[in-house]
Amino acid sequence: MSTIPQIPDSAPFSPEQRAWLNGFLAGIFNRAPVAGSQPATLTAQLTPLTILFASQTGTSEALAKQAAKEAGKRGFAPAILDMAEVSAEQLPNHANLLVITSTYGDGEPPDTAKALHTVLREGSHAFAGLRYSVCALGDTNYTLFCQAGKDFDAYFEKHGATRISPRTDCDVDYEAPFNAWLDTTLNALGASSAAPVPVTEASPPSAPVAYDKKNPFPAPVLAIRNLNGPGSAKEVNHVEFDLTGSGLVYEAGDALGVIPQNCPDLVSAIIASLDCDGEEAVPTPVGELPLRTALTVHYELGKPAPALLELLNVTTPVHHVLDALHATATKPAPSAFVATLKKIQPRLYSISSSPKAHPTQVHLTVGAVRYELNGLPRKGVCSTFLAERALAHGTAGIFVHSNKAFRPPADLNAPIIMVGPGTGIAPFRAFLEERAATQAPGKNWLFFGDQKASSDFLYQNELTALQSAGVLTRLDLAFSRDQPEKIYVQTKMLAAADELYAWLEQGAYFYVCGDASRMAKDVDAALHKAIELAGKKSPEEATAYVQSLKTAKRYQRDVY
Repeated sequence: MSTIPQIPDSAPFSPEQRAWLNGFLAGIFNRAPVAGSQPATLTAQLTPLTILFASQTGTSEALAKQAAKEAGKRGFAPAILDMAEVSAEQLPNHANLLVITSTYGDGEPPDTAKALHTVLREGSHAFAGLRYSVCALGDTNYTLFCQAGKDFDAYFEKHGATRISPRTDCDVDYEAPFNAWLDTTLNALGASSAAPVPVTEASPPSAPVAYDKKNPFPAPVLAIRNLNGPGSAKEVNHVEFDLTGSGLVYEAGDALGVIPQNCPDLVSAIIASLDCDGEEAVPTPVGELPLRTALTVHYELGKPAPALLELLNVTTPVHHVLDALHATATKPAPSAFVATLKKIQPRLYSISSSPKAHPTQVHLTVGAVRYELNGLPRKGVCSTFLAERALAHGTAGIFVHSNKAFRPPADLNAPIIMVGPGTGIAPFRAFLEERAATQAPGKNWLFFGDQKASSDFLYQNELTALQSAGVLTRLDLAFSRDQPEKIYVQTKMLAAADELYAWLEQGAYFYVCGDASRMAKDVDAALHKAIELAGKKSPEEATAYVQSLKTAKRYQRDVY
């Protein structure tokens, strides 16, 4: 067994350069000579490989780095590129291409991929010499599952590229299908006829436990408090976790993954529908457990998978697993039933604290989801786990999900404009704490909105204190139900178009957090209109101006 040296993260290279160098070293060391042969040289032939990613929350970027690491071990020289950095004219220069992209909202590509997506959809290009494969990330709870990946796959084929292996569409539990796709594709690209040499990687003898999605940290729940006042139609909770001893590190702009548990009432209703008592032994990802425990801790009980509908012979539309059981007289065996369920998935929430302000804690701002459907009360899995049971339970499994595409500017003098209605305020609370802790001289402007000022002004005391301290330069509020005509954050943006444009001209960064399908689209339209009005630009010129902000990473969105 040999050990592959790695370029440390502290080395003065970009992530793409570091990935290429690590891949190069892996290729060299995987060609280490057997006893008596000539020593390996730096003239070893490595196969160029470009890994093109588009990420909204950082997952695709992380998988691109994982792919580069594996490709380096197999004799490739990988280079990682963000789709924002590549034009359609440059693509034919990349003979071997892996495309990893997420989908969000109504089947939309990530922000960094929109320009390339549009050009490939509408233009005519010659990709005859390009070999490619696509891994698409998505969520089957959305109608247009993995649509961005499907689009890119079709566009490359339309322009003459050769698909080297079939596209893989990954649901939220993406690890296994991603690894299978990567293995198949790298084999198909055939960098080397020789099998890669098994390697082990060096790690410190006393390396601490690494907590991640597969091994979450059981974080003590310190506090959960409701942020709404009397009479609110909403329930938004501030949640605090203790990170002491975890080794977890996060930055303002990152997300926190929380492993939820299902509602006991829902679990009991499902067990009753199966005519079971809950003590039946069933398989789980960690071995056999009682049915009640398995349904509470290990399986999703929301939208039923096609396999469950087939097992129950249900052909009518249903929304949840319990609906499917109510729609049939079939009573499957407990083990057959759980075999059709998906593994419970973590929920990602924008972190609402700065580690500089809370070095041993991490905070979230979570709206509890509750509604009625078909005569039954429904609950958001994780939001109500946090609201109702996490504090009594004592701990919750968590991990940090890095999102380098959503960060306060490194230049502390740069002004920032933040648009975050409702729980979209979460990362901007973190940004403001960060700017206060670093004594950043740059100006800070927040647009916040909700339903009523009297009951839905989240973090009101904190924001007014930040105003008094001079950290929050300007605060524009939009409470939609406090007057006959509804006012939203985009309304306030247009009313302040001249100053908003002036801030952008001064180098301001523009941030948006919240709902992708409606709010973010309306805010984007208002931004274009404000630039048209205040900048005296045509719609086409305003579009080009916004695109220049995106290219400079001065327009960043954390939308879902």
